[in-house]
Amino acid sequence: MKFDTPATNNPIDRGRVVGLPHDRIDGPAKVSGTAPYAYERHDVAPNAAYGWIVGSAIAKGQIRSIDLRAAEAAPGVLGIITHQNAGQLGKGNMNTAHLLGGPQIEHYDQAVALVIADTFENARDAAELLRIDYAPERGRYDLAAERGKAGVPQPGFGGDPDSKAGDFEGAFAKAAVKIDQHYTTPDQSHAMMEPHATTAAWNGDKLTLWTANQMVGWAVDEMARTLKIPKANVRVVAPYIGGGFGAKLFLRADALLAALGARSVGRPVKVALARPQIPNNTTHRPATIQRIRLGANRDGVIDAIAHEVWSGDLPGGSPELAAQQTRQLYRGANRLTSHRLAKLDLPEGNAMRAPGEAVGMLALEVAMDELAEACGVDPVELRIRNDVQYDPEAGPQRPFSSRKFVECLREGAQRFGWERRSAKPGQIRDGRWLVGMGMAAAFRGNLVAPSGARVGVDARGHVIVETDMTDIGTGSYTILGQTAAEMLGVPLDGVTVRLGDSRYPVSSGSGGQFGANSSTAGVYAACVALRAKLAEAAGFPADQALFEDGLVRLGNKSQKLGALAGRDGLWAEDRIEFGDLAKRYAQATFGAHFCEVGVDIDTAEVRVRRMGGAFAAGRILNPKSARSQVIGAMTMGVGAALMEELTVDTRFGFFVNHDMAEYLVPVHADIPEQDVFFLDELDDKSSPMKAKGVGELGICGAGAAVANAIYNATGIRLRDYPLTIDKLLARADGSALT
Repeated sequence: MKFDTPATNNPIDRGRVVGLPHDRIDGPAKVSGTAPYAYERHDVAPNAAYGWIVGSAIAKGQIRSIDLRAAEAAPGVLGIITHQNAGQLGKGNMNTAHLLGGPQIEHYDQAVALVIADTFENARDAAELLRIDYAPERGRYDLAAERGKAGVPQPGFGGDPDSKAGDFEGAFAKAAVKIDQHYTTPDQSHAMMEPHATTAAWNGDKLTLWTANQMVGWAVDEMARTLKIPKANVRVVAPYIGGGFGAKLFLRADALLAALGARSVGRPVKVALARPQIPNNTTHRPATIQRIRLGANRDGVIDAIAHEVWSGDLPGGSPELAAQQTRQLYRGANRLTSHRLAKLDLPEGNAMRAPGEAVGMLALEVAMDELAEACGVDPVELRIRNDVQYDPEAGPQRPFSSRKFVECLREGAQRFGWERRSAKPGQIRDGRWLVGMGMAAAFRGNLVAPSGARVGVDARGHVIVETDMTDIGTGSYTILGQTAAEMLGVPLDGVTVRLGDSRYPVSSGSGGQFGANSSTAGVYAACVALRAKLAEAAGFPADQALFEDGLVRLGNKSQKLGALAGRDGLWAEDRIEFGDLAKRYAQATFGAHFCEVGVDIDTAEVRVRRMGGAFAAGRILNPKSARSQVIGAMTMGVGAALMEELTVDTRFGFFVNHDMAEYLVPVHADIPEQDVFFLDELDDKSSPMKAKGVGELGICGAGAAVANAIYNATGIRLRDYPLTIDKLLARADGSALT
């Protein structure tokens, strides 16, 4: 099915199942422990051996020699994989560094060996016996030091790295009010609950991977390319994934080494990365340096806006596109954005929840708060004054498909009690706490991707959905089931959803906030095809048949789905493909964050007291799981604001705090109250579901709302994240905040 014209009325609009808050249908399996995760596939890969990854002890250089003798003689050891015996390997298009290093080392903790043994403990202990002699080389590990050497990156997934409209420099020079500030964000880790893990088994020349991966189709392609075998010989299975946030978008070392290990020892092998290995061995969100300039009249109306970003990655890597939202969020006839990429020898930087916008909004929305203060305009009102209903780079000829930004601002402010905020900082006390309110916009571009599905009805009238779409904790099982139930007129418990297997049609996968909208649209397309077959079997015109209560109806005639499907069942397969609507219309999701914090007057400890947000993201397919997604995203935003930072040892090129004891993330107790409100919205130019993504919108701007609330509480403006106690005390001259 090609989606190239705006959606009209369709069966989804009935809203009998889609759009209602349903419990997750995979919930019982998860809470009962019967949902199998990648490392637990004892049922399909019995007698599995265990692999332990050995990572490089240097960040850059060469391996001179590897002495395996002591490790090979250790109890239970079955084999050891290194670059010397792994065979000729390729490199996936989506991997910046090689997943198995040697003799060249590209980053610290790059996998250089896999020790395989009969037990996990034997593999781990034997790994300590490897003797590797390195020849270290001098590396580049400091973004600030390398900033001056940063170059223009190649156009990539986010399009051109730079954009320009009008005469920014001239307009900024003439502006009545100017903001010109630098902001920094650190490297961050995904810190998902389930580590990277894979169980691999070979049957002849056919490989099966039970793995934690968000994109099954990509994983098949990349594994085949890396092993240099036909795609048809690779099967990837990922029905349950314990979080990803982008860390599991691409093939990682656990999958490759499990496959190599299983081929070497002739039995299944399972490999999981230990928590301290994840930040340095896999991917992370890169650090940024951002300069934002805003030029406005004295009423706060922007005429000139510029956002320049510097980030770093390994040679061949990609930038953090932190100026993406600045291209479309606010008005201003004179505009400039740029991205520059420094070559660093740190571990690979790549996508983390809302790549680009998540850290870009940390800077932009603080700059907007500074502009509001400089103009004496309320921060909510300032953003309303700078709303624009079309792509400000392209002009009125490219309107937004739907943009309820102003409505989010007003609704969010009303629900939060924004009118009680003191415009002057440092005025509200609650015992020993200085109390402040802050707000920020939320913005995330609306992405879509082709997605396929197969849908069938059996003789009982039960509906089955099959697609390689993944559920990384986001509720994919449920919304896909809701889609099929709505389209075929059955209750949700009359649908079985099968996900995460490359034998099923290729879906969009989970990532970029495109998963829910795209994959449900793929199921929608397959259901349209199946409805046509069922209507034909009933002798009804497909465009007139009504599907409800397990029946196909036309007038006073009806037939049961099961009877029409027959003993062998009836199946249909299709995929959604998107035309040029995204080019003709700017498409994005919007929202407004609000936050109240308390700051201890003696210790400068910051506590979030409450948060609120109003969001517009098209049709909300399942308000219950969508709310959960936004709450989680807002919480991650708090982490980015207050505590999350991978600390770089710039002498030796690695992240020092590489475990959950020292890489801090927020927990439930850190945010006692969160209010999430979804505006009613249907975007007929996004998909036949009239939905958009929401899973990443909630993180975009949340941290800036915290930063702005801290300023409102204390009068101290911090621009270097995370906003930690030491930075507040330093700005207070080391004394109390009173």
